[in-house]
Amino acid sequence: MLNGKKIIVVMPAYNAAKTLAKTVSEIPRGVVDEILLVDDASSDDTVEIANELELTVFLHDANFGYGRNQKTCYKEALGHRADIVVMLHPDYQYSPNLIVPMASMIAYGEYDVVIGSRILGKGALAGGMPRYKFIANRLLTLVQNILMGYKLSEYHTGFRAFRREVIEALPIESNSDDFVFDNQMLAQIIFRGFRVGELSCPTRYFADASSINFSRSVRYGLGVLATSFRYRLHKMGIIPSKLFEGAGADRIHGYYAEVDGRPMKAIGDSVDK
Repeated sequence: MLNGKKIIVVMPAYNAAKTLAKTVSEIPRGVVDEILLVDDASSDDTVEIANELELTVFLHDANFGYGRNQKTCYKEALGHRADIVVMLHPDYQYSPNLIVPMASMIAYGEYDVVIGSRILGKGALAGGMPRYKFIANRLLTLVQNILMGYKLSEYHTGFRAFRREVIEALPIESNSDDFVFDNQMLAQIIFRGFRVGELSCPTRYFADASSINFSRSVRYGLGVLATSFRYRLHKMGIIPSKLFEGAGADRIHGYYAEVDGRPMKAIGDSVDK
């Protein structure tokens, strides 16, 4: 705990067998109260390794996508009574050593959300980020800062920490089950007026780290632009969007189970966002 806050790390996993143990080994167990891993029907030994590492593991019935994986992560984190939720990819692309400073920025009341930025500092290209992804990141971030009236160094990092109340407030079931989920969630956070802080995070691109290909990157970029325009049009009252309307809704359930086959606990299904 930090300042009396229960900290849970959630890991959305898909074919992470080669990097999971290394990632988990650097999670600061003296501060993190629990680690939850949600496996999106991997074809490798991710679940078996997670069990060996004594993580709390949930398994999707099928490969539903990165966004749906996060929906499960946050549902279970709230069900496990997290005060602060840290989302960390199990592919070792982001440094687990930064969990403590990120969570501290929330635990001591400075921010509601903290993101690990690969752009702050000079490490993105040096860390192996493909040049086309770096350029796309900078251009998309510029467009989003303009359309959303905010100022972040990037909107595309997958390393994030949230105060419980943020997750409870957002209608994330309206978000995509694909990679653009991250961007939609951040847009919702900004729309709701939550305080967002950033922390410089080293970039790690290597053979075993997960990365979407060029065609999926293009689809993601188009989704980011669509999210930004939906935000602006909704903010101006021109075209309402369900991404930004209403409070948190009941979470969907019935598409995953704990790896031992037990049904989901009722408390997880009944939590409102």
